Amino acid sequence: MKKLTVKKGSTCMACLQCVQACSEAFYKEFDVTKSCIQIVEKNGEPKPNVCIQCGKCAKVCEAGAITQNPKTGVYMINKKLCTGCGKCAEVCPFQVIVAPATTGANASKCIACGICVKACPMEILEIVEK
Repeated sequence: MKKLTVKKGSTCMACLQCVQACSEAFYKEFDVTKSCIQIVEKNGEPKPNVCIQCGKCAKVCEAGAITQNPKTGVYMINKKLCTGCGKCAEVCPFQVIVAPATTGANASKCIACGICVKACPMEILEIVEK
């Protein structure tokens, strides 16, 4: 399974370069709410919240728009099937699914593309095969 992870023992400086890279790659603008990676505070330190490919989003998708790629293990949203209901974003334990802002818009989630990995100046993110 391919997924984005945070290297153990690494320190995030909350520069938001990963967040910016993600939102600009998929939405063509820097908007923290449109990023599939979020920086949160945990124990007084900034920490990236990333999609762990748990599949909870797929289980609640009534339209069947979220499926797991059999080769990579990554859960992906089929934009043609997504109704924009936002249930996937509601159940995401790490709050990293971008909920549709308007009716009829699609949700989006991490596809382990690595754009954020390349953008991180601290090199704390990585794409791994598990």
